[in-house]
Amino acid sequence: MNLLSGENLSKNYADRWLFRELGFGLNQGQRVALVGINGTGKTTLLKILAGLEQPDTGSVSVRKGIRVAFLGQQPVFDENLTVEATIFASQNDTLAAIRDYEHVVNDENHKPDDLQRVMELMDSLNAWDYEAQVKQILGRLGILGELLERKVSMLSGGQRKRVALARVLIEEPEVLILDEPTNHLDLDTIEWLEGRLASPSLTLLMVTHDRYFLDKVANEIVEMDQGKVYRYQGNYSYFVEKKAEREQIEVAEVEKARNLLRKELDWMRRQPQARGTKQKARIDAFYETQEKAKTKISGPQMELSVKTTRQGGKIIEVEHLHKQFGDHVVLDDFSYVFKKKDRIGLIGPNGAGKSTLLNMLTGKLQPDSGTVDAGQTTVFGYYTQTELEFDETQRVIDIVKEVAEVVEMANGEVVTASQFLQHFQFPPAQQYTMVSKLSGGEKRRLQLLRVLIKNPNFLILDEPTNDLDIITLNILEDFLLNFAGCILIVSHDRYFMDALVEHVFVLEPGGQIRQFPGNYTDYREWQKEHQAEEYAREKAQTAKAAAGIAPSAAPVAAPPASAGAPKRKATFAEKKEYETLEKDIEKLEARKQQLIEQLNAGTGSHKELADWAAELKQADKDLDAKGERWLELADLM
Repeated sequence: MNLLSGENLSKNYADRWLFRELGFGLNQGQRVALVGINGTGKTTLLKILAGLEQPDTGSVSVRKGIRVAFLGQQPVFDENLTVEATIFASQNDTLAAIRDYEHVVNDENHKPDDLQRVMELMDSLNAWDYEAQVKQILGRLGILGELLERKVSMLSGGQRKRVALARVLIEEPEVLILDEPTNHLDLDTIEWLEGRLASPSLTLLMVTHDRYFLDKVANEIVEMDQGKVYRYQGNYSYFVEKKAEREQIEVAEVEKARNLLRKELDWMRRQPQARGTKQKARIDAFYETQEKAKTKISGPQMELSVKTTRQGGKIIEVEHLHKQFGDHVVLDDFSYVFKKKDRIGLIGPNGAGKSTLLNMLTGKLQPDSGTVDAGQTTVFGYYTQTELEFDETQRVIDIVKEVAEVVEMANGEVVTASQFLQHFQFPPAQQYTMVSKLSGGEKRRLQLLRVLIKNPNFLILDEPTNDLDIITLNILEDFLLNFAGCILIVSHDRYFMDALVEHVFVLEPGGQIRQFPGNYTDYREWQKEHQAEEYAREKAQTAKAAAGIAPSAAPVAAPPASAGAPKRKATFAEKKEYETLEKDIEKLEARKQQLIEQLNAGTGSHKELADWAAELKQADKDLDAKGERWLELADLM
């Protein structure tokens, strides 16, 4: 059953057509993810379908009785209302009853008659189960206590997004339209939201760059490309495969049209001026071929290969760092020596102090105690969550030329600011437009460009994936995988973290930082196993207590390195072994991949195939052994 549809939709913005005569429909139970490069009009299309913006042509229709809720990237509220009033502002009678009930219960001076009245109203509307869901939503989004009474005007950007998300989830509309719903959410909350939105009964249209989220929630992907839409029935992996096939077919069709156009153009020129003497069908076919031949096959690819400043032996040494705001301890006694090619992910709930730590490492914020000692050759490239600041009269190219007129690439080649902008998918015509006309994602891409052209050797990326399209993210990942310096990343994008991170810093309550070797998914698997063991132990103790059996003494855990004697530091020989192991593991991985490719090719003789298989088996054993030893030494390092 069709719930929402748009017919012949067109929209022109900043003197260019985002899309023309576009058709779009959403059926009950569809969970559609809208993807495409920044600036193609994804957010504009969402707003038009939600009834918040009018198309230049066409119309949108919604089935009678269907409620549509929209979550934008920058939620708009009545700034004078409290958070509680904002969340419960719906005309829904059940929500109004829950609001009155919560208000009375939380009022210490409430009258018994008032409590009786609101409870009877809750009973009459069967609102108790709904009230439990509301509490769960508010609890998981961290909207509790004092925050409910705060005015919306006093909220941070992340808090505003969570309040807006709570409002649309609590309303339980028939159709949800979400624009980047995972922005500003911590990783635990994103995983909870995945489970909530993956319901078979939910009808959903969303824009997201989070590929794990997209895989788990969406059952269909719609790509916007050059003003057209292409539908893919499947998850992200299926979309990538089918998109590549579609582009190959399109390239072949365009090349065929261009070859045909040359012949037809010669035929058109040789014909008499009087059109009546020509074959009308062939003339019409000529213009169709001409239009097809003009199709843009692919835009300039963003090649992030800037030169990296030489990095010395000393990078950053952090000793006994402590920071607190009032009674809230953000960081407590943190020490770490950064090493060459460190790939570290920083995770923790919102407000845990991730950005605070990054600001202390870069000298933007001073610790209460402890030291941050950066090497003389360390050059920071700091990509922050703060939006790009610009003058309304500035053009795109002016923003880049403020930093550098020319850019030196990794291969020694020097390119102009204009050429470099083209690598970042800013064509020459767009370079001379005002920055104010760029989309949110295009501004973030421009901000990233400004960071990279400074030739840093220590990249700090604070939520770099916000508002960037998936194509840009894939290219950015390829660059970071080959980046010669250190990388420290804060990101809620688990796919991005898993692709790049080899070590995790976990900010825990009380300002402690747990260090974990591995990527985000490795850490989450370990955490789940640890929690399962704790639950099983508690369940066993409860069962024994119920049976009247005295609980056995809990096993004495090994004291942490910080308790008692200080943790042993690595010797000089162990440090050299650690460095050698990293190189050996890299060589083994490369040789393993080579052996796999040789075996898959099947071109060797019987003896060669047997030798390669034996060598591959031994390489796996060597990798396991060296990997275990590397982890032991990494702990000492």
